[in-house]
Amino acid sequence: MEKKLAEYKCDTNEAICLKLVRFPEDLEDDGTTFHPEYSHQLYGDDEVAFGYKGLQIQLYYSAGNLSTLFKVKYSSKVTEKFDCVEPDDVEVKIREIIPAGFSCNTDDFVSLLEKEANFRPFGTLLHTYKVHNEEAGELTYQICKVDMSCPGFQEYHGRLQTFLMWFIETASFIDADDDRWDFFLVFEKYNKDGETLYATVGYMTVYNYYVYPDKTRPRVSQMLVLPPFQGEGHGAQLLEAAHRFYCTLPKVQDITAEDPSESYVKLRDFVLAKLCRALPSFAPDKLHCGFSEDMVKEAQDTLKINKKHARRVYEILRLKATDMADEAKAREYRLDVKRRLFGPYKKNQRELTKMMKCLRPEELVSHIRHIDTDLQHQELEKSYQEVLDEYRRIIERLASQA
Repeated sequence: MEKKLAEYKCDTNEAICLKLVRFPEDLEDDGTTFHPEYSHQLYGDDEVAFGYKGLQIQLYYSAGNLSTLFKVKYSSKVTEKFDCVEPDDVEVKIREIIPAGFSCNTDDFVSLLEKEANFRPFGTLLHTYKVHNEEAGELTYQICKVDMSCPGFQEYHGRLQTFLMWFIETASFIDADDDRWDFFLVFEKYNKDGETLYATVGYMTVYNYYVYPDKTRPRVSQMLVLPPFQGEGHGAQLLEAAHRFYCTLPKVQDITAEDPSESYVKLRDFVLAKLCRALPSFAPDKLHCGFSEDMVKEAQDTLKINKKHARRVYEILRLKATDMADEAKAREYRLDVKRRLFGPYKKNQRELTKMMKCLRPEELVSHIRHIDTDLQHQELEKSYQEVLDEYRRIIERLASQA
């Protein structure tokens, strides 16, 4: 019986089908379907739903306003063969996160698609850019800045943030009543029957923290480019537009991020390096003189970049300006970066010096084993090579957009 019941287990990442619908024919086109990366917040760590064969949880959104169609389909249910076994209630989990007002009827949803021509991006236009697409040619995108006071935005945001659950591992919904949130959204302009329409591409949330005595520190909270648009450079455009916006505000101290992912750090490195290379203090002849207070001050004053991030940008741009085939220059660069990377090891050594005064000999031996000098050198070299690889990828991307 256990083997037969196992047939009624479904991977929820595969069962959940997402779409951004522009045309009615998209509803039947499997090529427009995409699936979550995560579903554990709703369906548990195993990301499994029990009780169905051929389970399909359809969450289809109109491309612009994100009007929602929600349907659950399956080929068979466990109760058809086993009276004593109850299936998971897959619907109630979805209803917990999608706002009221969704459709369960396809015809009703198609009628909502006709109203997409009335949808316009929310907020203030910050930036317009173009991306070349091999199939569609040159496409135009807009980035807008908005807050919750904008009419209709709170309802729209309620639908938009549902995507976080599927694509950010530790996602959580924000307090929409807190007016310290800023939102930056990307929209694609497209043509349908001679009319200009807008499709939602992605967004970023930023919380404005207070800094004593009269400053603010915008902190990026969550950032998502929807899967159909990933890999096209929209994340970099979004982050750069937000940075440029905050740079115009005298009360902003600097711009940070909340618990940034590895991919976000790489994106930030690229954007900040792109911005800083235009600053006089980051000119190639200045880079070879080492990281300076002029760099710290100019990055802070002009671009709201803190010292830690400015240091990484300096290392990236100095690598770009260094002939690594020249042994002397390569050695100079390597030592400069390693001095920064060595900081945590020096901290360990200072702690060991303090411990020597209060630990018994047998305890001291145990701690010394953890601070093996040869091992430190190996780890330092490994860290340096990893940093070098990261920086080279960023430099390649900078060169491709020069």
